[in-house]
Amino acid sequence: QVQLVESGGGLVQPGGSLRLSCAASGFTLDYYAIGWFRQAPGKEREGVSCLSSRDVITYYADSVKGRFTISRDNAKNTVYLQMNSLKPEDTAVYYCATPVDCSGYGCYEVGLGYWGQGTQVTVSS
Repeated sequence: QVQLVESGGGLVQPGGSLRLSCAASGFTLDYYAIGWFRQAPGKEREGVSCLSSRDVITYYADSVKGRFTISRDNAKNTVYLQMNSLKPEDTAVYYCATPVDCSGYGCYEVGLGYWGQGTQVTVSS
């Protein structure tokens, strides 16, 4: 059974850091492009960052470039999103998904992809 499980969200003050994890089971994550998306209340879901298959391409949205880092641990079949210098506007539910369309220009949802349940990130003082 294919499953993605996110963890690591929480409440953090502006300027703080969090590391999100997305643990995959039922398939080998390295073979697929995987992405992190977020959705804030009243806003559309947006692609934050992604890795293409075998990590050939890495993408970051302009809003997180220089602050967030995506990485993959194949031994643990897990993808991470390290988030530093967090801002209140980063507050959202964060989801990992695979497969995704990961190009140098964006991180896009594809039909029939697998999604995690989401993890809440709240940046507030």
